[in-house]
Amino acid sequence: MAESTKEGAGTGVDERALDEVVRFTSDLIRLDTTNRGGGDCRERPAAEYVAEALSEAGVEPVVLEKERGRTNVVARICGTDPGAPALLVHGHLDVVPADPGEWSVHPFSGEVRDGVVWGRGAVDMKNTDAMVLSVVRAWARTGVRPPRDVVLAFTADEEDRAWTGAGFLAEKYPQLFEGCRYAIGESGAYTFHADGGLRLYPVAAGERGTAWLRLTARGRAGHGSKPNEANAVTRLAEALARIGRHRWPVRMSPVVRAALAEIAALYGIEADPEAPDFDVDALLAELGPAARLVGPTVRNSSNPTMLDAGYKVNVIPGTAVGHVDGRVVPGGEDEFRTTMDELTGPHVEWEYYQRGKPLQAPLGTELFARMREAVERFDPGGHVVPFCMSGGTDANQFSRLGIDCYGFAPLKLPEDIDYQALFHGVDERVPVEALHFGVRVLDHFLLGTA
Repeated sequence: MAESTKEGAGTGVDERALDEVVRFTSDLIRLDTTNRGGGDCRERPAAEYVAEALSEAGVEPVVLEKERGRTNVVARICGTDPGAPALLVHGHLDVVPADPGEWSVHPFSGEVRDGVVWGRGAVDMKNTDAMVLSVVRAWARTGVRPPRDVVLAFTADEEDRAWTGAGFLAEKYPQLFEGCRYAIGESGAYTFHADGGLRLYPVAAGERGTAWLRLTARGRAGHGSKPNEANAVTRLAEALARIGRHRWPVRMSPVVRAALAEIAALYGIEADPEAPDFDVDALLAELGPAARLVGPTVRNSSNPTMLDAGYKVNVIPGTAVGHVDGRVVPGGEDEFRTTMDELTGPHVEWEYYQRGKPLQAPLGTELFARMREAVERFDPGGHVVPFCMSGGTDANQFSRLGIDCYGFAPLKLPEDIDYQALFHGVDERVPVEALHFGVRVLDHFLLGTA
C-alpha cells in the first residue's frame, strides 16, 4: 500500500472502483462455489481470484486450506496509527445450491441486465467480497491508507459448518487476527422498506445461536403388517410434531430491546421494552413489515427439517433419524436444552449436529456510531437501527478470538428488491447502484477516525 494518506474520510473511491465492483461481483458469481454440505464444495477458484486481485493492489494474501480445495484468503492492510485496534472485515466465498430450472437467468451466469447483476451470491455474499476488493484496490491507486489496520478474511464453508473456513482460521491461525477488536461481516446495513416510505438500515449487533440437532428414535424392528407399539418412525414423528408445535416464551436480548425501541420511535409509537408488563407481540403487530426484522429473534425457535427412516415399505425399522434447525437467543441455551429433553420424550435421543453460541456486540461504541453515520451520509433519508440476526454467520467463529462482531454489508435497494427474500432464494440479484452505494459507504466507514 502507498505510504501517504489523504485528509478526511471516504477519499479512496474512484470511477474505476465503481466499475470493478460490478465486474468482480459478476466474475465471482460465475465461479461456482456451491456448498452442498458434508464437505461437498470447492472454493479454491474464487479464493485464487480474490488473492490475485489483492496481489495486483500490493496487498500480500495468505492462502490457507484445511482440506484440498477448501480455500481461505487472509490479508492485512497496515493503518496509519499502529496503536489503534485493528478491524476485521470478513466475507465468505461459498454459496448455497441453486436449481437453474427455477431461475429466470442461469444462477451462475453473473449476467448484468438492465442495471442489475444476477446470480447465486449476488447478495449472499459475493457482492460484499467484490465491494471490499474494489475499495482496497482504489486505496492503492489513490494513495490512501486507513487509520487502523484492516484485516481481510475471505472464507470457505460458511454455508455449512465453517469447519474448513472461519472455524479453521480461528483455531489454527489466531495470530493473523492479532489486535482485532471489532469485525464487520454479512447481512446488515441493507435497505428495508417499511410503511409510509420509511427506509430502515438494520445493522446487526447480535446473532441467535445455532443449535442444529440430530434426533434418533429407537424401537423394535418388525413386519409392517404386525402391530408394533415400539415403532421408531412413530416415536420420531411424534417427537418432531411436538417440537414443531412448541411455542417458545419471549426472551429478549438488549440488542432486540434496543431495536424495538428505535423502530417503534420511528413509527411514532410509545413503547418501553424494559417495562415488566411490555407485550412484545402486541408491538410487533403494530410495526407492519418492520416486525420481520425483530419478530424471529424475540424467542428461541425449533423447526424440523429432515427425516430418514426405513428401507422398505413393509419393514418397520429399528431406528429413525430426524434433524431440527434450532436457534437460540442470548441467555436461552439452558432453556433450549431442558425443553428439548422434555419434547423428545423417553424413546428419542438428541445431540447437537452443529452448535454456535448466541452473540451480542455493544451498541454504545464509536464503531457503531460510525456505521450509522456512514450509511446516513449517503442516504440522508434512511435510518440505521440495531438488530439481531435470526441465523448465524462466520462471526460466531471469529468471536472466539474475543472480537465483537457486527453485520455491516451496506446496500441501498429499491422497493422491488426484497433483500431477505433473496437470501438463499430464487433469482438472487443486486442492482449496480446498490453496489456503488456499498463501495462508497464502506470506503467512508473504513477511512474514518480510529
